[in-house]
Amino acid sequence: MGIVIPLEEIRPPQASIKPLMELVNQDMKLVNQLILSKTGSEVEMIPEVAKHLIDSGGKRLRPMLTLAAAQMCAYEGAHHITLAASVEFMHTATLLHDDVVDESDMRRGKKSARMLWGNQASVLVGDFLLGQAFRMMVDAGSMDALDVLSNAATVIAEGEVMQLAVAQNMETNEDDYLTVIRSKTAALFSAAAEVGPIIAGAEKPVRDAFRSYGTNLGVAFQLVDDALDYGGSKASLGKNTGDDFREGKITLPVLLCYRRGNKEDRAFWKDAMENGSSDDEALLQANALMEKYGAIKDTIERARHYGQIARDALAPLPDSPQKDALLDVVEFCISRVN
Repeated sequence: MGIVIPLEEIRPPQASIKPLMELVNQDMKLVNQLILSKTGSEVEMIPEVAKHLIDSGGKRLRPMLTLAAAQMCAYEGAHHITLAASVEFMHTATLLHDDVVDESDMRRGKKSARMLWGNQASVLVGDFLLGQAFRMMVDAGSMDALDVLSNAATVIAEGEVMQLAVAQNMETNEDDYLTVIRSKTAALFSAAAEVGPIIAGAEKPVRDAFRSYGTNLGVAFQLVDDALDYGGSKASLGKNTGDDFREGKITLPVLLCYRRGNKEDRAFWKDAMENGSSDDEALLQANALMEKYGAIKDTIERARHYGQIARDALAPLPDSPQKDALLDVVEFCISRVN
C-alpha cells in the first residue's frame, strides 16, 4: 500500500503507560462501572452503539489523566470518578462525530459505528453521550470543573469547524494547523488534566501547571498521529494507514512537504489533496516525498518540543509516583510506533 518510512531511528526510547494504569487502577474500575451504568437506555440502539466503541480497546488516557491529577493533589473524595467518566464520554462522543465527518470506515481496528449503524445513529448517540457527560459534570458539584469541561466542548466543536475550513486547502500554514489541533485534540487533554486539581481545591498555579501539561501533551499526541498516518502501522493508529491522505486531510507532514517541495512536488500535493487524486500509487509518491523532505522526522521533532513543554509544566510540582507516571505518559505518546 505504500512505503513505510522507518521511524525507529527518530523515535525516543519506548516509554510505558503501565505505571499510570497501576496508580489509577482502582479508580478506573469505578469509572468503568459508572460508564456502563450511564450508557443504559430504553432505546436499544443507544447502548449497542456506545458499547461498541467503549469496548473497542481504547486506553482511556484522558480519564486517567483526571484521576492521576486528582491523586497528585491529594484529593480524597469521589467526584474525580464522575469527572473522569464525563471526560471519557466527551471523548467517545467526539470519536462518533469525527468518524461521520471524516467518513471513516475503521476505529481502533474495528468497523466504525457509522459503518454498522449508519451516520444518523452515530451522530445521535454521540449527542446522547455528551448529554450524559454534562449531567455527570453537574453531579460533581463543581462550577469551576463544569466551566472548564463545557468550555472544552465548545472549543472542540470550533476545532472541528476550523478543520473543515482548512480541509483540502494547501495554502494552510503551520500556525493555522496548530490552532486546529489545539482546539480539536489538545482542548480535551487540557481539561482532563485541569479538572483533577480543580476538584481537589488546588491553587491557581497548580491548575495552570496541569492545564499547560494537558495542552502540550495533546498537541504532541496529535502530531505523532499525523506522522503515524504515513510512517506507522495499522496497529499503531487503530485505522488504516494513509487514511488522512486518501481523505485529503491537511496535516503537518503534508504542509512541510508542500512548503519544501519544488514546483512539481507542490503540483502533486495540490492534485492529491484538493482534487482527490489520492489512490495507492499516489500514496507511494507521497511517502517518497515525506522521506525526501524529512517531513516525518521533523513532525516527530515538533512533537518532542511540545512534549518537553508538557514536562516542564509539571517540573515545579512536588515529586510523587503520579508525577513520574504523568511524565512517562509524555514519552509514551511520542513513542507510539510499535
